[in-house]
Amino acid sequence: MTRYQTIASLLKTTASLLAFTATAFTLQTSPGLAFSQEAQQMCSGDAMRLCSNEIPDIPRITACMVRKKSQVSPGCRAVMDREHAAAAARKREAAAQ
Repeated sequence: MTRYQTIASLLKTTASLLAFTATAFTLQTSPGLAFSQEAQQMCSGDAMRLCSNEIPDIPRITACMVRKKSQVSPGCRAVMDREHAAAAARKREAAAQ
């Protein structure tokens, strides 16, 4: 492996880790969206593709993902919808108590 291939590989790995971290924080801190392994798997690519210019500002990444929800992949959108519905149900239950 040449020096440039090693650097390229390192940059690719770093970008993947950054995408994972950004997505984890985005979904964990977003109102109504809780981080899950499924969300990380389904949304990492979308977070990098749609919101990479917002990294590392977590509130801006969150807002970006919500704002661009219509552009996310079907799998990510399904996870976001499911986790949002679960969070809304938890909020209703807490308000009822």
